[in-house]
Amino acid sequence: MSETRSTCPYCGVGCGVIIEHDATSITGVRGDPEHPANFGRLCTKGGTLHLTMTPQALAQRLRHPQLRREKTVARERVSWDAALDHAAGQFERVIREHGPDSVAFYISGQLLTEDYYVFNKLAKGLIGTNNVDTNSRLCMSSAVAGYKATLGADAPPCSYEDIDHADCLLIAGSNTAWAHPVLFRRIEDARTARPQMKLIVVDPRRTDTAEAADLHLAILPGTDIALYNAMLHVLLWEDLVDPDYIRAHTEGFDALKVIVRDYTPAMAADICGVKAEDIVTAARWFGQAPAALSLYCQGLNQSSHGTDNNAAIIHLHLATGKIGKPGCGPFSLTGQPNAMGGREVGGLANLLSAHRDLGNPEHRAEVARLWGVADVPAKPGLTAVELFEAVHRGEIKALWIACTNPAQSLPDLTRVHEALARCPFVVLQEVSADTDTAAFADLLLPAAGWGEKEGTVTNSERRITRVQTAVPAPGEARADWRIAVDFARRLEVRLALSANLAPKNGRGEQAVSSLAPGERSGERVPATLFPYETAESIFEEHRTSTIGRDLDIGGLSYALLEASGPQQWPMRVGATAGTERLYGDGAFPTASGRARFTAVQHRPAAEATDPRHPLHLNTGRLRDQWHGMSRTGIVSRLHAHAPEPAIEMHPRDMERRGITEGDLVRVKGKRGSLLLRAVASNTLRPAQAYVPMHWGGRYMSGPGINGLTLPVTDPVSRQPELKHAAVQVEKFATGWQLVALRRDQGGNNEGSLHAALQPWLARFDHATLTLAGRESTVVVLRAWGAADSPAPDAHLLAELAAATGLDAPHALAFSDARRGIAKRALIEDDRLAGALLCKETRATDWLLDLIVRGGSTAELRKWLFAPLATPPAAGPARGRIVCNCLDVSENEIRADLAAGLDLAALQNKRQCGTNCGSCLPELRRMAAVTATRN
Repeated sequence: MSETRSTCPYCGVGCGVIIEHDATSITGVRGDPEHPANFGRLCTKGGTLHLTMTPQALAQRLRHPQLRREKTVARERVSWDAALDHAAGQFERVIREHGPDSVAFYISGQLLTEDYYVFNKLAKGLIGTNNVDTNSRLCMSSAVAGYKATLGADAPPCSYEDIDHADCLLIAGSNTAWAHPVLFRRIEDARTARPQMKLIVVDPRRTDTAEAADLHLAILPGTDIALYNAMLHVLLWEDLVDPDYIRAHTEGFDALKVIVRDYTPAMAADICGVKAEDIVTAARWFGQAPAALSLYCQGLNQSSHGTDNNAAIIHLHLATGKIGKPGCGPFSLTGQPNAMGGREVGGLANLLSAHRDLGNPEHRAEVARLWGVADVPAKPGLTAVELFEAVHRGEIKALWIACTNPAQSLPDLTRVHEALARCPFVVLQEVSADTDTAAFADLLLPAAGWGEKEGTVTNSERRITRVQTAVPAPGEARADWRIAVDFARRLEVRLALSANLAPKNGRGEQAVSSLAPGERSGERVPATLFPYETAESIFEEHRTSTIGRDLDIGGLSYALLEASGPQQWPMRVGATAGTERLYGDGAFPTASGRARFTAVQHRPAAEATDPRHPLHLNTGRLRDQWHGMSRTGIVSRLHAHAPEPAIEMHPRDMERRGITEGDLVRVKGKRGSLLLRAVASNTLRPAQAYVPMHWGGRYMSGPGINGLTLPVTDPVSRQPELKHAAVQVEKFATGWQLVALRRDQGGNNEGSLHAALQPWLARFDHATLTLAGRESTVVVLRAWGAADSPAPDAHLLAELAAATGLDAPHALAFSDARRGIAKRALIEDDRLAGALLCKETRATDWLLDLIVRGGSTAELRKWLFAPLATPPAAGPARGRIVCNCLDVSENEIRADLAAGLDLAALQNKRQCGTNCGSCLPELRRMAAVTATRN
């Protein structure tokens, strides 16, 4: 058995992992105890990474290129040569007929830095278009714009180590306990070691993070700037600012001071919906703390004024001089594993390599010289929302998508789906053909995934880690950079031939590379802009491009990263280690060398509530899922904490609408509607609702939450306001329910059954398709019919029984034709293997539990078709799983707490929360609630 060091492919914490493998397959994973991002810890997602690489999971991977030459025909397997030749021909024709800006690339923060670099050079250097943007536009572009507006560069000035030294920690717009769990463990450790640390959390919801706070400011959605301006007002009024620092190292403070004069705590309290005295307390804690650190994420970024949100919180640090010191600074938490690396190489429509700006002529000339092209186009490229609008208008004729799922993740999905369907040629470079976007692809290209490729990633604290290959990719899948290079070489030859000249870019201009030719199959490769034969050769060119820049990594190399471990940039030539924190000398990368205060004013959320849409809809993450669930969704145990799509509402709002727990409701927005189960939650204010972002068309009827979100963007960052939408929620009258439960014979992960049942989602008024189980996987299909719709007839039930394998001759069956009730149960080796319930479904939970546990049916067989929520011969169903690592359920925890166990005794008995710790905040909350009741 071998071990290979790598990183976790989920959030931006950038945890180091050690992959256990036999050189052909991955058998296990554990945290890397030497990696400074996590010191061996992993969350539930990272700790189950090996379960995404089982033979059953790999069987679902995209293994070969697939092509359709017409929209009306199915894709067919083709060779790589045929696939890339066809793609190059299509792009060449479109560029020749419509110009370089008629093509575009939409890429991902989950690519490696080397992959990003090639795509950026391909678009801006070879083709001559800046139409290359990334899904990082949806999560981090406001943070980028906020840093640049105030500090002068997209450079988070802090390190995770600062958490250990902070006296006041302000977390804003981030449920860190769920979105960055390993980092939250570090926060918990720091608070234990330094009890004097104050934790302030700003979030409309009382999340697990907010539950742990000393002060929770549950502001109304979109009112962040009013809060931070009011805090600055208090800092000024109570003389808690640092006038010497302001005078020596900043500019623009006098203009901002005039603005914040009006933002009294009382005024901000009215805007934000919090107590004025709480605003004063937060400001005092921040201002009086010797070291104050802020952590923030999508709650600030995904806003129509996200850039100003970021600037407003940065102002607090500049005004108090709490930046560039241990325990101090504004720290934007990255959402994706390599969104930072993508920004470093210029993988956004408005950026160039090494944090150069597209709008700067000198920067464009520098990059043109580096790449050996005549110039880099000055015209700004299309950002994510703009890009798909241009596709919808027919202006983009060829679109290349890599490692992302815009058919689920972009706002206003109805229009996005229309755009993708209209685009003449769509390429999707992915690990799986089972995503919402794949349905629109004319060409599917199989890419290598986690554990199968080599390169580098940069995490939230500017730390670069080398990612190494553990096992080969399945089938003919290739590394992303290799796919891009092979395509680019074909395209540059075609563009040169079409102009009957030597290699040229898409504008017909000379494009002779200053780089040496590469080697391929033992033969010399003709002069090319893309001479790379290894990921390391790409890194070397990127490294060279950074010398002299704010992110200078001239002193880095693959060899150094392997020998000395991950390093933080900048790390200049001659340096022996990276840089922990920035701006300690008070010098900033602006024209004046000073940080800038900007004139920010409160502005409301882009979409106001109204009598027809009276609820504010918020979106966010689940603890155990990631993005569109294409990876986490195939691990059955990761469904256990949140088993199905649902909308959380305040109990008062549910009561007013006649909605009870578990009812099906219609959520209506201005761009569409969707059906969801309703869940009562006291974590929300009245008139607010919350839906997780992860559920898409593979798991539920309809496109998911982004069918309701709006495409309004921040005017600077162009990041869409995915966090807020105005909706109405109404009870949906149902006439019947159907449930199909079936153990997947494929093994521990999603097999063919889940994929095979996906077309069934469209056959009902509403349906969900999820997973359950631990050692084995159970596929769970739930469907509802409207009150005026007939119950499923015998033909449909027979078809579903056949699709789920419940039509075996030995299956038990019950039918009451008069009442439309039908039930089936499949028993194999004395274990319940599946069940089908139509109209009468009260036994669903315990039947599912019985299938998952694999217990004997000897005592329960006679009760399988009884209309009982709990069988007489067994205890109640276990319910939702709180601790995924140790498989401890909510019902078990509540019973132990009710019996008098405190948290320590509970953990001693059940071991819950003693492994990764992701469930600890919830365990503490449950223990506290029980203690209060007692």
